Amino acid sequence: MTPATHRCVCGATLQYKQDLRKEDGDVYPIWKCRDCETPVPGQIAERIRHQHPS
Repeated sequence: MTPATHRCVCGATLQYKQDLRKEDGDVYPIWKCRDCETPVPGQIAERIRHQHPS
């Protein structure tokens, strides 16, 4: 499977769980860019958070 990455509006490349910050939501967690706090789409965040650096 191809590694998931997401380019945030701040220019950061989100590739691993440590690039994200988790907030509690009503039903599902809200994942945000650690650098700028911009929300990351849930499906992308879930794929990224399961990846580990080599």
